[in-house]
Amino acid sequence: MAKAAFNKKRTLFTSTLDLELRKELVKYYIWSIALYGVETWTLRAVDQKHLGSFKMWCWRRMEKISWTDQVRNEEVLLRVKEQRNILHEIRKRKVNWIGHILSRNCILHWVIEGKIKGGIEVTGRRGRRRRKLLDDLKVRRGYSHLKEEALDRTMRRDRFGRGSGLVVRQTTK
Repeated sequence: MAKAAFNKKRTLFTSTLDLELRKELVKYYIWSIALYGVETWTLRAVDQKHLGSFKMWCWRRMEKISWTDQVRNEEVLLRVKEQRNILHEIRKRKVNWIGHILSRNCILHWVIEGKIKGGIEVTGRRGRRRRKLLDDLKVRRGYSHLKEEALDRTMRRDRFGRGSGLVVRQTTK
């Protein structure tokens, strides 16, 4: 779907517009489609590879570099002044989403923690254990750390109220 969106607006992304403007357009238009709902994905190594190659595909198309040209990915990233940060962005979105869910007392919170069993019980499954939603986050920071941060946020909200931030009001003369 994101590839189709890129191809639909190809003339805009490959035009003579400023590089920074084209990059922002790709980030806002294409990546919002490609990463829709990424907070709930369980990323396998294959999925990570596909996302990385799609990102490189976008940068190569934007710079009009053919796949037959022997240009390394690092060279393409230098040309567009970008880094490989797609997985970092995904982890950041997941952490924000999990923090949001953990700060509430809802059914989804119970399901994520495993207090409510879902699905069909299958015993004696062969092969490797299926990855779960929290497995990606446990590797980096740990679930307990995320839960503490979420609870700290709710305690702060309880103490100071929901609208405790700066309030900027425009006055008319």
